[in-house]
Amino acid sequence: MIRVALPFHLRNLAQIRGELQLDVAAPVTTRAILDTLEAQYPMLRGTIRDRTTGVRRPFLRFFACEEDLSHDSPDEPLPEAIATGKEPFLIVGAMAGG
Repeated sequence: MIRVALPFHLRNLAQIRGELQLDVAAPVTTRAILDTLEAQYPMLRGTIRDRTTGVRRPFLRFFACEEDLSHDSPDEPLPEAIATGKEPFLIVGAMAGG
């Protein structure tokens, strides 16, 4: 099981409390996690990545094992700690302002 932590606004939209656990088929990649997440919670489609292009939305970042994976290929295998559920895959709302 893969552990996924979502920002508050997405947990609220999907009516989720706390961290999610998803059964993701190997190889565990960012794309595989997001595909599984959107299949189980269709109301999240288009909120994390663009519906048409599949590109990550601005102001959302992906982290795994304290590393920013936001600009990595979505098809790159994630660290073993994510694949085994030892560490959560984090989807974080970025801050902006002046």
